Formats: sequence, structure tokens, C-alpha cells
Amino acid sequence: MRMSVLALVGLTAGMLAPPNPAFAEDQLTVTGGGGSFQKVLRKVVFDPFSRASGIKVNEAEYDYGLAKIRAMVETKTVSWDVVYATESGVRQLCAEGTIETLDWKKLGLDPDKFEDANYTECGVPAGGAATIVIYDRDKLSNGPKTIADFFDLKKFPGKRGLYKSPPVEWALIADGVPIKDVYKVLRTPEGVDRAFSKLDTIKKDIIWWTAGAQAPQLLADGQVVMTDSWTTRVYDANKNSGKHFEIMWDAAVLTGNAWVIPKGSSRLDAAYKFLAFAGRPQPQADVANNTASGTGNRDAIALVDPTMLPNLPNAPQHMDRVVLSDSSFWSERGDELRQRFTAWLAK
Repeated sequence: MRMSVLALVGLTAGMLAPPNPAFAEDQLTVTGGGGSFQKVLRKVVFDPFSRASGIKVNEAEYDYGLAKIRAMVETKTVSWDVVYATESGVRQLCAEGTIETLDWKKLGLDPDKFEDANYTECGVPAGGAATIVIYDRDKLSNGPKTIADFFDLKKFPGKRGLYKSPPVEWALIADGVPIKDVYKVLRTPEGVDRAFSKLDTIKKDIIWWTAGAQAPQLLADGQVVMTDSWTTRVYDANKNSGKHFEIMWDAAVLTGNAWVIPKGSSRLDAAYKFLAFAGRPQPQADVANNTASGTGNRDAIALVDPTMLPNLPNAPQHMDRVVLSDSSFWSERGDELRQRFTAWLAK
């Protein structure tokens, strides 16, 4: 039976057509939080990975919320192949089965070089940031030394900036609870009451912020005498805007981040190659050297510029003073605390 001309043309066109991009392994979409941090990721992770592997990185951005990842997976419309997620997000998505459980042999990385096993089951730790107190040393030469100073309106009069989320760890530490006991105390109704009572003492002097760029700006504009902020934002303000913001490291709340793969990615092999590259010591050290972000791979610390090391939240000299954020606590109790916080704000 002879094939029609139209059928022959159609077959030939199909043979010559490029492969469906949904199944192509020469590209993948990597999603992060955007801003100056993602620009650094592009320079020291995305582009070097593309040059080494031949795989093109398409970028997307999100606000670190989990809803869109869940929706993609549930509807089987996954367009993000790799996502830079918070530690608490990784734990939640992993428990739900929304992201891939990782095969570390396939990655070619040693999980013992990273953080605890619960965290690495579904994610390759990429580093960490800390929530810290900052002040402008040009305006406040003798700044705060402890988190209790943040709550001391007599010693340091003026407005304080705070991220619009319940800072209950700091409230308890300022009220005398040892760092090692913070989450133990917060797991009791009395501990939560104690935290909010301490927050009452500075409530009228707080300016709440909701976007990372706001905290350094509040300080630069003189609207606050001190504020909490994220370490990466402080480094960026000092380096690129000529500010002289000083970090007060006492009770810095350290949180991790990790690279994860949403369940259902059609570019699984390419995603694995990306995670393997991003988990190496050198790329992680390169990120740290350009952002003051912490490192996830312990071997990366030795590759960090010694002049940059004091800016890293997981530098050895800071670790005895930091609060390691308990993501399991926030997964279990976070909604309850945020509801109480919203009601407290409205009073």
C-alpha cells in the first residue's frame, strides 16, 4: 500500500522536529527566591553547571511558599525541576511525598558531609542564613551585645524593626531562658505565654517588616535604632551600598536551605546532575564568598576566604551563640503560633 504524500510529509516532519522540550534532558528549570542572591547563584552555580554539563538552566522565582509546588505535583504539571527550599519546607514536603527521596549513591555525594539524616533524605543542603540583630555603627557606636539589649528600651531607646512573624525564641532568651532550652519551654502553654508577655514590653516600639530589603532600609533611613535582618542582606548592604551595619551575633537564629526535586519532574537525570554539582564544596564556598551565606557541605568551610569567614552564620566562632531553628517544632506548632501572633498584633 502506497503512503500518501501528506502522510509522508507528516512523518518526515516528525522525524526532523526537535524533541519535545518536556522530555529534553539538555535543559532544566531551577527555582529560587530571586533578588541579588539568585544573581550570585547564576554566576557561581547555574552558569558553571551549564558549562560543565551542557545542560541549560532556565530560571524561575518564588516566595519560598509551598503551595505552588504542591499544586504542580498534585495536578501532574511539574515545570520546576529543582527548587531552592527552606529546611522547614524540605521537611514538610518530604513527609508529604511531594519531593523526591534522594539516592545519594546516584548523586555521588557523601551525606555524612552534610547535615542530619532527616534533612538530607530529600534535599542536598545548600547552606544557611541567620536572622540576626543589626545596627548602624555610624549612629550607634556602642551597640547591643545580647538579645536582652534588643528588649531594653531604657538602655537603647528608639524603634526596633522585626520581621512580621512570631519572634518567640528571642523573647524567651531575653527573658532568661537558656538557648538550649528554648524549644523545650516553647512546647508548653506557659512558655508561649511567657514569650508573648515579653513581646508585650516592646510592642509599641516595633516597626514590622515583611520583605527582606525593608530591614536594612529601615535602618538606613533612621526609622529604627536596630532591627532583625538576614545575614545575606546585611552583607549586600555593606558591600554594595557602602553601609556600616554591624551584626550582633548573640542568639542568631540559624536556618538551613536545600536543593530539592519536585516529584514528577520530567528531567530527573538532569536534576540529579544539578544537585550533585551544587552539593560540591567549591560551588558552595563560591556562594558563601559572594553572599555571606552559610555552607551546607562541611568541606566547603575550608575553601571560604578567611576574610569572609566571620560573616558566615555557621562559622566556628559563632556556633556557641546561635539558635539552631527547630524546623520540626515549627512544622508542628507554627500554625498555632502564627494564629496567636496575628491575634496579638490586633490587640
